[in-house]
Amino acid sequence: MRFDEAYSGNVFIKSHPSYEDSQVVLYGMPMDWTVSYRPGSRFGPARIREVSIGLEEYSAYLDRELEEVKYYDAGDIPLPFGNPQRSIDMIEDYIDGLLGDGKIPFGMGGEHLVSWPVMKAIAKKYPDLAIIHMDAHTDLREEYEGEPLSHSTPIRKIAEHIGPKNVYSFGIRSGMKEEFQWAKENGMHISKFEVLEPLKEILPQLAGRPVYVTIDIDVLDPAHAPGTGTVDCGGITSKELLASIHAIAHSDVNVVGADLVEVAPIYDPSEQTANTASKLIREMLLGWVK
Repeated sequence: MRFDEAYSGNVFIKSHPSYEDSQVVLYGMPMDWTVSYRPGSRFGPARIREVSIGLEEYSAYLDRELEEVKYYDAGDIPLPFGNPQRSIDMIEDYIDGLLGDGKIPFGMGGEHLVSWPVMKAIAKKYPDLAIIHMDAHTDLREEYEGEPLSHSTPIRKIAEHIGPKNVYSFGIRSGMKEEFQWAKENGMHISKFEVLEPLKEILPQLAGRPVYVTIDIDVLDPAHAPGTGTVDCGGITSKELLASIHAIAHSDVNVVGADLVEVAPIYDPSEQTANTASKLIREMLLGWVK
């Protein structure tokens, strides 16, 4: 279950040496074939791993160390360049395999379309699945300029697949008027602009349910994460996003998978974005894997 041929050799800090003995599998989805503005997120997973060496293994927020969580960094899925449909199929097949082995998938993107096949695969195992989505953008389009396979469509796809009332979006500040109208008419939850407070209100409603969490790094204001494909001003701070991750950790929801997407290192020579993403993943692992 490791992609040695396509893998650079770096692993996320404190990765467990054994796939078989691990509870969580961390993996990369290096795809940016459908982006509508700035490509480069296919390089995100590798750089997030590389900068993780600068992390402390201990979380002062959660009073846990990475060695307490058995997670295995499987490397990047070797996705075929320029082929969205084949890439999506490969991701879904891979997640099917992880779930069949009893693993919890934690993914790194890549553009946001990569979340769609993961959520679809997880919904097969958990029919009562709920989605928590943190993002600057609605991602509720049916297509983008005639193309249904687009990074602007994954939340619409999963909402239609499991029912809009099971999808909860936070931090949204950009999208077509029709997208917001569709969400309202179909009972989908959208919290504009903010994440933490509306999330804390929703979490008790999801107690006991299997939940998949997908985080687009552009939910952060560009001041906190300039290295992404579609920056959008007016976002939340990294402190609020960390607090939101911890709110989920302290809730009674059952996180059955997660991803962090849209880190594009080329647009951030300071590496602030990659380092932030790396710390977020540490807190997700320590907070959501019981």
